[in-house]
Amino acid sequence: MSTSKLQQRVVRHSPSTGRGSPDVWGIYEPDTGSIQYVCADPITKRAALIDVVWNFDPKNYRFSTESMDQVLDLVAEHGLTVEWVLDTHPHADHVMASAHLKERTGAPTAIGEKVHDIARLWAGLYNMPGVFHPDRNFDRLFAEGETFRIGDLDMRVMLSPGHTLGSITLVCGDAAFTHDTLMQPDVGTSRADFPGGNAEQLWDSIQAILALPSETRIFVGHDYGTDDRDEPKWEATVAEHLAGNKHVKAGTRREDWLRRRNERDATLPLPDRILAALQVNLRGGRLPPAEEDGHVYLKLPVNRF
Repeated sequence: MSTSKLQQRVVRHSPSTGRGSPDVWGIYEPDTGSIQYVCADPITKRAALIDVVWNFDPKNYRFSTESMDQVLDLVAEHGLTVEWVLDTHPHADHVMASAHLKERTGAPTAIGEKVHDIARLWAGLYNMPGVFHPDRNFDRLFAEGETFRIGDLDMRVMLSPGHTLGSITLVCGDAAFTHDTLMQPDVGTSRADFPGGNAEQLWDSIQAILALPSETRIFVGHDYGTDDRDEPKWEATVAEHLAGNKHVKAGTRREDWLRRRNERDATLPLPDRILAALQVNLRGGRLPPAEEDGHVYLKLPVNRF
């Protein structure tokens, strides 16, 4: 019996389309449905790693590195030099590999500057005041409209709140890494019900993304397949989303989308990794210090959700 590709580590290359356009590799992580990205300048071979996963088993509370190892193997295979380790937001469904990747590549880590607000929110939910220090745990905090370089390519930051209050979209030439705003056209859009999430803001963020040039390649953060599709997909153009996105194609009314999004979100449980993942991710992908017995412990709020 064949195994669904949704249960496999799928890798696909989206080649540069010409001057100013990056090479993009997507690496699918099946346990969480996450897409990890390598965005590279085809001329200089300088690259950014985006939203890479540090594997976490929520049943046994054990960590492993097979996903980041796979990403770094791809980097080595193509002769790339890692210039940035980037996260689009503090993820709720997987643990970020950023701190480990910095140790292994020497590249600086970065995330959006509104991670300060997310850290304050979750410090309250965990009753862990003063524990999360974004300025210390990330090398750079990007503001709306800020630009930086990957080799000879410019990457621009768009603040895209809604899924979280501090999510960012990263735009490099004709490639846009849109994190957990959009899903594939046959799925629609992502949830906005986590603490700090906001459906109205998510709508506005999606509209700003869909205002990018029609040929822009949109790379989404997750895919779980559909009833009719048992292989992961993560790339579609702005034009394809406008023509056929299940939730926000051209002509969709804001009030209809808001009603549908809020009704759907009201039925969704918390991701099984969220309460463990966020207290690690808000440390930049680091575990808490070991206690006096030499072991590390995570803290879980009870009856808060």
